[in-house]
Amino acid sequence: MEYIHLPFSSSLKETIMAAIIKSQAEREKIRETGRIVADVLGELRAAVHPGMTTDELDRLGMEALQRRGARSSSLGYHGYPKSLCTSINDEIVHGIPGDRTLQEGDIVSIDFAAFYNGWHADSAITVPVGTVSPEVQRLLKVTEDALYRGIAAARAGNRTNDISRAIQQFIEAAGFSIVRQYGGHGVGRSMHEDPQVLNYVEPGYPNYILKPGMVIAIEPMVNMGAKETRVLADNWTVVTVDGSYSAHFEHTVAITEGDADILTRS
Repeated sequence: MEYIHLPFSSSLKETIMAAIIKSQAEREKIRETGRIVADVLGELRAAVHPGMTTDELDRLGMEALQRRGARSSSLGYHGYPKSLCTSINDEIVHGIPGDRTLQEGDIVSIDFAAFYNGWHADSAITVPVGTVSPEVQRLLKVTEDALYRGIAAARAGNRTNDISRAIQQFIEAAGFSIVRQYGGHGVGRSMHEDPQVLNYVEPGYPNYILKPGMVIAIEPMVNMGAKETRVLADNWTVVTVDGSYSAHFEHTVAITEGDADILTRS
């Protein structure tokens, strides 16, 4: 579940805290949670098919968590009512599972965070339902590739803007647009920690130096059409204003002395 990006202001600047550095032992604890997240997402990806409801996905996710002795980070978060987020087609993020049925040609973004032994991990995938159009396939590939461009830039000595720039340049070169209101974040004892990790460069926004031991979630959200969004009446589901499809991929990664270490990998 992504961090809501607030416009930068002097009052916000006063609230910004230093990013929390995790020890190697603490990063391994987050990896344990991350493997749970990856395994559950793998089960959910395999389960997606035309005719199932998003509530069925949520039930499968809860059952998979319970088998592993973990719990959902999202359930109850600011009143959120489900264990994961399921966002279909023009829904970008925070879609609430319910009785909506997945149809052939849909895409569904599954955003899933878990809590295990005191630590959170967060990841997201976007899954085609049956066969989708070539342009939608391209949206999914560009979004996932943009995630890995961001991860490649997540190196000690770089700054958060280096991640943002790598994602932005790749997405915009492909002719797609980047969601502005939501972005990545630190992960650890809390699901959302500093720093915020934007998917585009905003001049003047806090630009953290990446240091070994930082753990962050990188998560591009990409629209086929315009970047503008709106929130539905449920006060959670975010959709594209123009009705275009949107995709979302995410990993929790640790900054090291070398390449970033992906902690939400099976």
